[in-house]
Amino acid sequence: MAIVTLWLHLCLRPSGIAFLIALFSGVARLGAAASPPPDQPTILIVVGAAGEEEYGKSFAQWAGLWETAGAHAGGKAVTIGLKTNGAATDRELLEQALIAEPKETAAELWLVLLGHGTFDSKEAKFNLRGPDVSAAELAKWLEPFKRPLAVINTASASGPFLNSLSGPRRVIVTATKSGSEQNYSRFGQFISQAIGGTEADLDKDGQTSLLEAYLFAARETAEFYTSEGRLATEHALLDDNGDGLGTPASWFRGVRAVKKAGEGAALDGLKAHQVHLIRSAADSQMPPETRARRDDLEVAISRLREAKPTLDEAEYYRQLEKLLLEMAALYEKGTGPDK
Repeated sequence: MAIVTLWLHLCLRPSGIAFLIALFSGVARLGAAASPPPDQPTILIVVGAAGEEEYGKSFAQWAGLWETAGAHAGGKAVTIGLKTNGAATDRELLEQALIAEPKETAAELWLVLLGHGTFDSKEAKFNLRGPDVSAAELAKWLEPFKRPLAVINTASASGPFLNSLSGPRRVIVTATKSGSEQNYSRFGQFISQAIGGTEADLDKDGQTSLLEAYLFAARETAEFYTSEGRLATEHALLDDNGDGLGTPASWFRGVRAVKKAGEGAALDGLKAHQVHLIRSAADSQMPPETRARRDDLEVAISRLREAKPTLDEAEYYRQLEKLLLEMAALYEKGTGPDK
């Protein structure tokens, strides 16, 4: 009971859950099997039409950062838009690549769009060499996918893509909040830099989640405009609850959204914080089914903490203890001497 009491005390502190997960992860590192997990990701990197040589060099550099991160993650990286292929347009290559990907698997599919975008007050598009691809077209191509999906659109005027692509088991990140923000976007530079390292690791668990990369990139983007004395022309959004609304980075304190959305809308961030391109040693050795259940429990604990003001104190602690005991049993089962 002393251990349970300690757990309860920690969970009342803002960093409590992160501390417990890091603690369990340290234990997991001691006993987990070394065999590679069967859910390595696919990273589909699409480099758009540069327009100007300077932009082309930047987009190619960002693509290289994603390729390096994908290799580090042990995933399959496919890049479209850098090499010349007279047999098919980049738009056709993108569609073909998505058709070829498995639709139902535990492996994540990362779709990264690096380039420019346009919006004509009706339709948002990502600019490719040759025919562009619209948000509606991409939504249709992604409709069959039931696997975990992360779409990062770093282009200008990318906001409408969030509304079109949002859905269950998806994390959507856009560089802008609307189609009217049509100036060159710098968000892509910073999220490309963040995804492969640990500089953006806010909770210090040895890995950078997509949420942490998003928050880092949004902060660095805002700092660029401030230091240059310029009006910010891009405001990134993240959606991971499927409501198509998105949550701005300014609503977060650490990795938790602290502002309340209007009309009871749910906030984003919980699922995005569980998505990692490069996992820590402990997480990479954890069986996918164990990790999935761990993630479910983390969300349940966070939801319970949000509901605390509406619950009787004894009921709150009863539910919390149940979740924490299951979490402990999960780690013990996965890291015992026979594992």
